[in-house]
Amino acid sequence: MSDVSYDHVDLPIRDEVVAAQQLVWKHIAKSGTWLTGGERVSIAAETRAALNCDLCTERKAALSPFAVEGEHDHLGALVPPMVEAIHRIRTDPGRLTRAWRDGLAAEGLDDERYVELVGTVASTVAVDQFCVGLGIEPFPLPAPVAGEPSYYRPDGLSHERAWVPLINPKTVGPNEADLYANSTGAYIRQAMSLVPDEVRGFFALVASQYLDAEQMHDVGTEYRAITHAQIEFVAARVSALNQCVY
Repeated sequence: MSDVSYDHVDLPIRDEVVAAQQLVWKHIAKSGTWLTGGERVSIAAETRAALNCDLCTERKAALSPFAVEGEHDHLGALVPPMVEAIHRIRTDPGRLTRAWRDGLAAEGLDDERYVELVGTVASTVAVDQFCVGLGIEPFPLPAPVAGEPSYYRPDGLSHERAWVPLINPKTVGPNEADLYANSTGAYIRQAMSLVPDEVRGFFALVASQYLDAEQMHDVGTEYRAITHAQIEFVAARVSALNQCVY
């Protein structure tokens, strides 16, 4: 399994960042809740490939992505609805629609695998863009680890407030209580709660590369080399550039 290391970088990288990214790389390699390790690593690879897709480039430039038909330039390891989901989420997330998501479901991409796919894409991008910010090449993806998915479905799910079922913080069970610990249970934390391990993996990155839930609200203490205000200024700009509309 390839590892995450910044030994070749002439900049100080906090140990907690390295540890979180190593954890996520191992998480991607293993069979998850609904997908195998092979599928998860293929999703990460397709996430990278989407940036060089001609169809995605044409759709991005169009008034509506649905006005441009064609086939994605893809690696050939995943079924079409998964490729479409990965490419659109990676290249044009601000124009996703409920009808688009329902179309993927009709093609066989169920809620559980869709959410796990979203988590894998998000974690891959978070680590890759950290490397981009440092001016280094993204790390080689890990080799998949054999094993079967757990097929675990949590309690306390509701399908009333989003495109996919979520765990309401008011009805969360003991097995998932950690998902909302020390936080307000905002929708960004609920978004992937159908697959709890994707929340855990992604927010391990959030806590290290950004701030954890308690630190976010502790504006009287500065935990990073820049202030809360500076962090939020950068975060707001990055969110705008990435069409983050949560």
